[in-house]
Amino acid sequence: MTTSKPDATVLRTFAPERHDHRRCVSTALSKADAACTASGLRLTPLRRRVLELVWGSHTPVKAYDLLAILGRERHQAAPPTVYRALDFLQEAGLVHRLASMNAFVGCGEPGGTHAGQFLICSGCGTVAELAEPGLSKTIAASAERLGFEVVRETIEIEGVCADCRRSKPRTGRGAASTAAK
Repeated sequence: MTTSKPDATVLRTFAPERHDHRRCVSTALSKADAACTASGLRLTPLRRRVLELVWGSHTPVKAYDLLAILGRERHQAAPPTVYRALDFLQEAGLVHRLASMNAFVGCGEPGGTHAGQFLICSGCGTVAELAEPGLSKTIAASAERLGFEVVRETIEIEGVCADCRRSKPRTGRGAASTAAK
């Protein structure tokens, strides 16, 4: 009997060349509205605007960048306001915090807590979100053997996306061994 291993699910991917970003943001906001309604949470206009700004590109955004934009729009934006909105969005499962960058990205599967694995391009800064159930199970099982309960899992993997690899040849230690093959 052969069992097949489930593939990783890509929840949020690198934006293709002909990407309709307006539609991408609109879809994310619709999913957020539905998730908040289902959970009995209130997506206030400010929270919605912060979420819209986070989804403004496929690159992580820092809280102070959000503050600068909101300051131009609302003249009363203060750091606690932005951080409270980001805390709400994170708790509601609408955004993820990338600790290595101290920045936020929109969640590709909003409304519930799930493990997050992120591929972060060091060339252009874009992020893809994966959901690899096998990896999460392995981590949970290993942690349990040590008497540890995993509460939240966020894995950040730095590398280079296909677009950056095509536009910039690799240099350094790995390039010689790759070229020799």
